[in-house]
Amino acid sequence: MKLLLTLTMLFTLSTPSLYDFKAKSIDGKPADFSKYKGKKILIVNTASKCGHTPQYEGLEKLYEKYKDHLVIIGFPANNFGEQEPGTNEEIKSFCTKNYGVTFPMMEKVSVKGDDIDPIFKWLTTQSNPDFTGEIHWNFEKFLLDENGTLIHRFRTKVEPTDELLIKAIEAK
Repeated sequence: MKLLLTLTMLFTLSTPSLYDFKAKSIDGKPADFSKYKGKKILIVNTASKCGHTPQYEGLEKLYEKYKDHLVIIGFPANNFGEQEPGTNEEIKSFCTKNYGVTFPMMEKVSVKGDDIDPIFKWLTTQSNPDFTGEIHWNFEKFLLDENGTLIHRFRTKVEPTDELLIKAIEAK
């Protein structure tokens, strides 16, 4: 019994949730993900000069519709075709002016390669019913449950208004 308890504790300690990571908001302030406990979280790697940039509009609509039980968090990244070259201030201004973004945006990070941000290293290796491995392009989406555990992952082509994503958000 003691061994089982010890193994359970070790496994629990070695399996982080989103709440175990640190990030900074696009304004440079510490972001505390634990304030989102009890809500689903959709993390999206974003870019301002990408063919998929109009997904910001759908993400904002999704956020407005489900914000009582869903938070969307954008992480700008310049990993794909240098499609996010701006500063954090420029990115924030672009998102607000062009898409009315009100969901939380974090400061620009790397989502793949040697300098991958720890959050994305964790997200891309978590088991889920969809797939694991590195991000292929901008606007990939990671859906976490109310406990900060990854439950679904969607590639870029899945739009924020896609029925598949909506069903996953609405699932209990």
